[in-house]
Amino acid sequence: MAEADQGNATVKSISPMNRRVMNIWLGWGTKVLPFADAASADLPLRRLLRLSLIQVSVGMSLTLLVGTLNRVMIVELQVPSTLVGIMLSLPLLFAPLRALIGHKSDTHQSALGWRRMPYIFRGTVLQFGGLAVMPFALLVLAKSMQADMAPEWVGRLCAGLAILLVGAGIHITQTVGLALATDLAPEKDQPNVVGLMYVMLLFGSIVSALLFGAFLVDFTPGRLIQVIQASALITLFLNFIATWKQEARQPAHLRTGPPPAQLTFKQSWDAFIVQAQAMRRLVAVGLGTLAFTMEDVLLEPYGGQVLGLGVGATTTLTATFAGGSLIGFALASKVLSKGADPFRMASAGALVGLPAFMMVIISAQTQSVPMFSAGVMLIGFGSGLFGHGTLTATMNYAPRDKVGMALGAWGAVQATAAGLGAALGGGLRDGFAGLPLARGWPVVANGYVWVYALEIALLAATIVAMLPLLGRRRALSAG
Repeated sequence: MAEADQGNATVKSISPMNRRVMNIWLGWGTKVLPFADAASADLPLRRLLRLSLIQVSVGMSLTLLVGTLNRVMIVELQVPSTLVGIMLSLPLLFAPLRALIGHKSDTHQSALGWRRMPYIFRGTVLQFGGLAVMPFALLVLAKSMQADMAPEWVGRLCAGLAILLVGAGIHITQTVGLALATDLAPEKDQPNVVGLMYVMLLFGSIVSALLFGAFLVDFTPGRLIQVIQASALITLFLNFIATWKQEARQPAHLRTGPPPAQLTFKQSWDAFIVQAQAMRRLVAVGLGTLAFTMEDVLLEPYGGQVLGLGVGATTTLTATFAGGSLIGFALASKVLSKGADPFRMASAGALVGLPAFMMVIISAQTQSVPMFSAGVMLIGFGSGLFGHGTLTATMNYAPRDKVGMALGAWGAVQATAAGLGAALGGGLRDGFAGLPLARGWPVVANGYVWVYALEIALLAATIVAMLPLLGRRRALSAG
């Protein structure tokens, strides 16, 4: 009894201090953490962060595909980078469907009264299934190319199907998860909520990259199986926690009145694309994303083959890139919240990318790992500025009843350009491998350097493409 009284007294004495610490944390976090002010009475920060676990699982899967597996397939499993680039671009097949997926989840009517949840469930199952069978498919691919244990087409088919399943799951869960977050948030907070979702995507990429790097320091096929299948289980768990009791049910037998008229996908798309600068914004998103993503499948193999880094060290490059993106996203959030032009922010991101790629190129000749790492971080920083700027512009100009369509279109163009970048990066690296550089450059760096030079040219083209948007913005403001 005395111990219970003492415990209660301790709780009472600590509670005021805990409340003060919590108030300080919430006040500081709202000012410093990017998009922390997106929480509201209707959507508390705890619930919002729980919903953002969908983005964490997406970031983990993306890191596994474009960060860890491309290095393992090219260096450890000795799969040609062209084939790796093509396989990792297979999710591109589903990217143009993101706008349609968002529209379908807007108009879906299930017997249980959910619109978003059925699509999130389907996407999660696809993502889980692809990750569950992926390590075995990759090992079959490697064995079929190194020995006569199985026809090569069997390994390629198995690996391609596994990656395709993961990609389809990513597109579905990310698109509908963002739509669900938009449903739950007040209209004035929707852009900030979407921004927070992408910050959590970067957070998932950073944490998973560090964990993958730690677990794969001593690479073995068995360890690869454990890491990928653990990712499958974590994906299932995170998405279940994220969506638990998030969407309110509206069963059909409880609805009153006639159902509201629903626009077809073509009608919704026509209403969105007719908006001022909509097509120009999508073109700018495509060019800039292509410029920033052609190196996605090359940075880790570049570190391994040109600079002699191990699996663990190159995997942390994904965390370095994501960390730079997070800093860029946070800075862009602070600046854009004060009314800055999002097109200027996107242009600034493209400008930052120019010296960043030059640092990566020069690191091959100087064999400087610090310069290479700094260049990778700057690439991520510029990508964060560019992505936030184009996303904010899309949200600002989207009709209020077409926010989901706008998000789907932005995501479709971005994902399509990223998939093309992955495919072109691997293919061009092999194609340019025979083109010599100046004397003093490592021969193994030939293909990589030419691809990075092409990305510099694409960034310059992106800046030129953004100039009409800047001029149009000033004209609209003056009018």
